[in-house]
Amino acid sequence: MKKRVLIIYTGGTIGMKKTDKGYAPVSGFLGEAISAMEDMKSERAPEWDLHEMSPLLDSSDITVKEWNKIAEVVYRNYDNYDGFVVLHGTDTMAYTASALSFILHGLNKPVVLTGSQIPLSEIRSDGRDNLITSMLIAADGVANEVCLYFSGKLLRGNRAVKMSADHLVAFDSPNYPHLADAGISIKYNYSAIVKPVGKSFEMRPFSDVPIGVLKIFPGIQFGLFESIMTKKLSGIVLETFGAGNIPSDGGALIPIIQKAFESGSVITVCSQCPSGTVTLGAYETSSALKSAGAVSGFDMTTEAAVAKLYYLFSMNLTTDEIKHYMEQDLRGEITTA
Repeated sequence: MKKRVLIIYTGGTIGMKKTDKGYAPVSGFLGEAISAMEDMKSERAPEWDLHEMSPLLDSSDITVKEWNKIAEVVYRNYDNYDGFVVLHGTDTMAYTASALSFILHGLNKPVVLTGSQIPLSEIRSDGRDNLITSMLIAADGVANEVCLYFSGKLLRGNRAVKMSADHLVAFDSPNYPHLADAGISIKYNYSAIVKPVGKSFEMRPFSDVPIGVLKIFPGIQFGLFESIMTKKLSGIVLETFGAGNIPSDGGALIPIIQKAFESGSVITVCSQCPSGTVTLGAYETSSALKSAGAVSGFDMTTEAAVAKLYYLFSMNLTTDEIKHYMEQDLRGEITTA
């Protein structure tokens, strides 16, 4: 019996049509384009259905609301398909992949996010291979987690980052091995694929809690951010230099972090470096962050840290519990050892 895959189209370049005002997602257009692809009619191709989200969105407009909606489509159709392919714009694809990895608890089927840098309707589109290979991976049932496939690389969703705005090889996972590499054949890296979490599949939607990201830069005036950090944000991802270092600036940031923590905020320290890990306390400038109540994001991507904060705050945990779990590996998003 042929495997069945549900394609969930959220918008993005892959399904855009050329209009008088430039490329734009047009309802119904992607289904026509996919149906016209001979490869999709092959005996080796899985059976497929298309679910088109409404409205179709550029990925820069995707929010927590859309993350929950995409997860709900997977959840409602979970028993009817062998795998799922989510077609998504590239700009925030890594954020959505990270979010889905936490919302879909106990997942035991592939959910593969993909898209393209060139629309499927164009002659040189990278979308054809990305779509077809993602369909085969979704049908294989080997990488039973939220993944991101692009240009021959299958990546763990919550380890992926967008590396290029204009190259066809747009994504990578600097701190984690590829789950598979697709050349003449699809070669899975079985040791890198996560085991299902939980005994049963369930959806754990996110609440729209206030989360912020602050990127440290030379000469930053921390006082300008005090009111936002201490009064308005539940979770903060602090993108620091190197292994967790910050400018001393007369120690201005430390009392702000202490005040934010006392107000119930959780500050997670990630590195601006694509590769490597945060080690709070390795240098004097990072020791103060730890003492003030910040937690280490280790080698988590910013995208994963943001999604994880949404997830934990949505679970109605205490601040101390959230701090604890931010430093634990929940979905393969972090290397703690």
